[in-house]
Amino acid sequence: MNVQNITPAHTADATTVEEGLAIQERQAAFDSEAATAVAMQNTLLTPRFYTTDFEELDAIDVSSVREDWDQLIAQMVADPNKGHFRKNEDWDHIDWDGMEPGLRKEFIDFLISSCTAEFSGCVLYKEMKRRGTNKDVTQLFQLMARDEARHAGFINDALREAGVAVNLGFLTQKKKYTYFRPKFIYYATYLSEKIGYARYITIFRHLEAHPEHRFHPIFKWFREWCNDEFSHGEAFALLMKTDPKLTSGVNVWWIKFFLTAVYATMYVRDHQRPEFHKALGVDPDWYAHEVYTKTSKLSEQIFPITLDIEHPRWQPNLERLHRANVQIAEGKAQGGVGGKLKEWAGGAKAALAFVSLFTIPANKHRVPESTRLEPVY
Repeated sequence: MNVQNITPAHTADATTVEEGLAIQERQAAFDSEAATAVAMQNTLLTPRFYTTDFEELDAIDVSSVREDWDQLIAQMVADPNKGHFRKNEDWDHIDWDGMEPGLRKEFIDFLISSCTAEFSGCVLYKEMKRRGTNKDVTQLFQLMARDEARHAGFINDALREAGVAVNLGFLTQKKKYTYFRPKFIYYATYLSEKIGYARYITIFRHLEAHPEHRFHPIFKWFREWCNDEFSHGEAFALLMKTDPKLTSGVNVWWIKFFLTAVYATMYVRDHQRPEFHKALGVDPDWYAHEVYTKTSKLSEQIFPITLDIEHPRWQPNLERLHRANVQIAEGKAQGGVGGKLKEWAGGAKAALAFVSLFTIPANKHRVPESTRLEPVY
């Protein structure tokens, strides 16, 4: 009898990134051109696709962090979330047509952005797994790519109920890729994973206390989701731990830059979705501060500095950055010479606000010997 490998029917059951992507490819016939067009955008606020020096990544030696590394890999190989990211009896029916139009628009934008961000990680991790020969590194990136493919597939399931979805295969081939040196990939992706954890667990705990604000069932899946994000962040902390130069000397300035950029981008992006946060019963300023506080505490495991989010210049300049972004958007919509001048003025204001944020003195601390953390929030 001939035995064939059969691809699972759902991304939740995929054990490799290849299986997950094959499922997405089959579903692409039902995807929405409009949603894919949104995911294709490349701006300062939209998720990007990255490429890097894969040979440098492949040369990493994890011997100095072997004990923590093996524990983390064993946890990921055990795959506690296999089968989790699928609709089940806890998935409530959503009346998309009856949803308030402003909320519907912002929530779909949130889902498309989240799907693109998850898939961005999947593409980068899968490419490292494909190109590398270092068993430790390729195994890690295969496991992380598997997780991100599941997340992206699950979000696309939610989007299809609204009549839209992102053609992920098309994104892989057509979306512009941004080159980052490996150390910048470490800083940006570590923060992306840790801030993702902080965002998801903050929303999950808030809705656990206030279930009346859970306007969509996908939020019920956020606890296990954020634990995947946490594990991925742990992995990048260990990768940075293998080379002390990455978190010392002039690189501390790069760490500060990425911390400021990631926090500022989150603030501006979230303030573009007032109806979304109103429906959640969350004040976006409170939410931002909660996420910054959690992320800063977590990042002490590997970064020698944290941003002073209590500094008198911090909140006012975030607000200036948001207003500048609104002005830029208004200028683009207006068009013509007047619109271009408004856009330039907004850009100048945004740059000044960012510089003011970046020049706030950072809080310094001693990095612990072991980076290993467990999610506790």
